[in-house]
Amino acid sequence: MMDSAMQKPNDHMNHDMPNMNVTNNSHDGMSGHHMMMDMADLNRRLWISIILTIPVVLLSPMAGMGGFNIHFSWSPLLLVIIGSILYFYGGKPFFSGAKMEVQMKQPGMMSLITLGITVAYFYSMYSVIANNIFHTTPMVDEFFWELSTLIDIMLLGHIIEMKSVDSAGSAVDSLAKLLPSKAKVIRHGELVEIDVAELKIGDVVQVQAGEKIPADGKLTTGSTTVNESLVTGESKLISKGVNDEVIGGSINNDGTFEFKVDKVGNDSYLNKVMNLVMNASNDKSHTQTLADKVAGYLFYAALAGAIIGLVVWMGISGVNVALPIAVTVLIIACPHALGLAIPLVVSRSTALAAKNGLLIRDSNALEHTNKVKFVLMDKTGTLTEGNFKLNIYRSYDPKYSDDQILSLAGSLEETSSHPLAKGVMDAISTKKIKISEATNVQQIPGFGVTGDVNGEQYQLVSVKYFETHHIDFDEAKFEKLIADKNNSISFLLTDQRVIGAIGEGDEIKANSKKMVTFLKQRGIQPVMLTGDNRAIAKSVADQLGIQNYRFELLPEDKQKIVAEYQQKGQTMFIGDGVNDAPSLSRADVGVAIGAGTDVAIDSADIVLVRSDPKNVIDLFGLAQKTATKMKQNLWWGAGYNIVAIPLAAGILAPVGIMLSPMVGAVLMSLSTVVVSVNALTLKV
Repeated sequence: MMDSAMQKPNDHMNHDMPNMNVTNNSHDGMSGHHMMMDMADLNRRLWISIILTIPVVLLSPMAGMGGFNIHFSWSPLLLVIIGSILYFYGGKPFFSGAKMEVQMKQPGMMSLITLGITVAYFYSMYSVIANNIFHTTPMVDEFFWELSTLIDIMLLGHIIEMKSVDSAGSAVDSLAKLLPSKAKVIRHGELVEIDVAELKIGDVVQVQAGEKIPADGKLTTGSTTVNESLVTGESKLISKGVNDEVIGGSINNDGTFEFKVDKVGNDSYLNKVMNLVMNASNDKSHTQTLADKVAGYLFYAALAGAIIGLVVWMGISGVNVALPIAVTVLIIACPHALGLAIPLVVSRSTALAAKNGLLIRDSNALEHTNKVKFVLMDKTGTLTEGNFKLNIYRSYDPKYSDDQILSLAGSLEETSSHPLAKGVMDAISTKKIKISEATNVQQIPGFGVTGDVNGEQYQLVSVKYFETHHIDFDEAKFEKLIADKNNSISFLLTDQRVIGAIGEGDEIKANSKKMVTFLKQRGIQPVMLTGDNRAIAKSVADQLGIQNYRFELLPEDKQKIVAEYQQKGQTMFIGDGVNDAPSLSRADVGVAIGAGTDVAIDSADIVLVRSDPKNVIDLFGLAQKTATKMKQNLWWGAGYNIVAIPLAAGILAPVGIMLSPMVGAVLMSLSTVVVSVNALTLKV
């Protein structure tokens, strides 16, 4: 594929961030067998080459297709000067790419281009010397025109398709931004503010409500709830008490606490995720694309044709006839149409994708999509909405109505900023249910909240409270409440007796089941991966018809599972959170939900702008149609060479048919027009 120069570079900057010892992986060379080029440099080389091509076209005898050209005494020397600049300056990207292809023993597009322009340049230099110094008769053809137009078209092809821009580096930048720049540390009994980069193991840090946690550690005083969703993917706020661990980058929700730093540098959670992202991007396998394979075959075909033509015609007519024929074969093999065949289709499909809510960040992703055997998906925010909504409020005591249970829960939650509390209060407001003022409201660290309402003490707690305090409860009833709508259940107690329950669920997206059904019909296995617990994971999987799912996963777990499935076939991963970034980078095709985090989006090959699972169906449809157009264009582009190479070698010379460079140039132009028009006919 012509994006040989455009694979994701892993040129990661050193991040001047706290406790983040990120290795600089900047390097030049190839990603796989693909050359990395700077977009600004390519643009500059293209425009300079186009400007230099104008005098070449005017001065070259072949340019007018009928003998018209500008000629004066110094024009051959001027052609040599301009042609040399074009060859060494405009051709430099191809030389670098060809060198890497040869080193990897995979000749492809870069090798074929380099072969063509090198033969065109040196034979043209020979022609100028032979014609103007030795006055050879008949005159030797020169190919400066072919040289300049090939360089222009190939550079244009690169620029058309150059879409990927250091995605892993961008993801690491976004990860680093999760940490605050300052931390409040207790030193000598006083609270002082320091740069997070100065934190050391053993420092005691104070974090207030709404602040980001600056490092990893364990609570020493206080209790709170923490939003770890950006970091771990867990869709609920996590209650924290003394000796519980907190993760740098997560957000303190509703309490002030102190914790002791126990991890810095490479041991910190976020730094490990950053390294996972970078390593996954470095290790990500990019197979040789179809266009490169075709170009590789043509490379060998051109060499074989030139050698056979040279040997045969030397025996028939001598070196003066044989050498021009061999040169003509090599030059005619220049992949003008082939070089544009894929970039034009990619450009067209990328534009169509954007209009339909798909942003293609890596042009290879569409080609890989057609080979996908497994689609691994995050749950929260990908298959579900990621927002809690009150689904259940139920009384288990005849003394209380359902509305009274909701009213009591609202009294306890009125001053809380917990997402579950927000769901309760939104429902109370909508239903216009009255609540009483609660007194002595306190957090029960790790379990819920307690308080007095109308002179009676109540607790609103999670099921963990039962296990810890050895209170009997109906587990089957609990499982049923969860299964209804993937609910997070809180129970209302008084005198250690369950009197009611409320359930808030993260609703499944409207088109999630449609997407899963489509994948199964296509013979692709859907797999759900989540940081949530087993009960919620099973509930969602059962409703969507997903047989394979994993739960309570960390980022490194998800990445390992992606690698595990890659051993069986091509994988696609769909996710939206920081914890998904390593998996998005690792998978053969990484698809980010547009409403997700910057880290996830930067790590992905494709972004679903509308966060709609139906777009995954659209993606597979577009990939299939794009692949069809690519193959058609490859046949048109390669077809020219398949016909032209043997004709140029003189296979039909016995019947009076010999392909001249002039006719070859005309065929090349027609082939280029055909692939261009065919690319424009691509529709969604």
